[in-house]
Amino acid sequence: MSIEERIREVEQKISAACERSGRSREDVQVIAVTKYVSLDTTKEAFRSGLAHLGENRWQDAQEKWFALSGDPELPEENRPVWHFIGSLQTNKVKDVIGRFTYIHSLDRLSLAEAIHKKASQLGIVVPCFIQVNVSGEESKHGLRPEELEPFLEKLSVYPSVSPIGLMTMAPYESEPEETRVVFRALRELRDGVRGRSPYGERLEHLSMGMSNDFEVAIEEGATWIRLGTILVGKEEES
Repeated sequence: MSIEERIREVEQKISAACERSGRSREDVQVIAVTKYVSLDTTKEAFRSGLAHLGENRWQDAQEKWFALSGDPELPEENRPVWHFIGSLQTNKVKDVIGRFTYIHSLDRLSLAEAIHKKASQLGIVVPCFIQVNVSGEESKHGLRPEELEPFLEKLSVYPSVSPIGLMTMAPYESEPEETRVVFRALRELRDGVRGRSPYGERLEHLSMGMSNDFEVAIEEGATWIRLGTILVGKEEES
């Protein structure tokens, strides 16, 4: 199946999920996760209209980034918008900040400090999703839900870090419906903290839902979904 065919099929599923939940299609943005595909496939995905690309490790992303975004003469509209969706080590911040527009995995103050330091040097503000481990799985990164509000209070000392929402990863389930409780919990957590945190309505977004469960995530309020295999396929291990 070509990427164009995959896009059409996914688009139908997104539109149907929005209709079922009474949402506008424009409320949901798609990130094409290219970590398991080649540079050529990544280029094809971008040419096919997938403007937002997601990678989870700089060492795997750098060839694609330099090929698609490395030319400083290239107009901004001809470059992808890059999302860093994996766990970010503080020693990799220098490589990622300034190249990736969005960070989806802010989960500790030491990382916020490193992002702020690099962003300040570049004169930019970095939109970040705070990763919350809603499911409580030991294998997953993220704050515990009860840690979110204290974390938000402490973030205010890093003005180059701009939290715009929350991110979570649900456990893989053979029945996607079983992930609903996780996505609903993240939405309810977001709704609860918006009125009490210093960031208020700026905590707008929910980055949740992947190839196996994105339709349920949309029904529960996802504003960004991260789609790899179902959208661009899988060619190689990263």
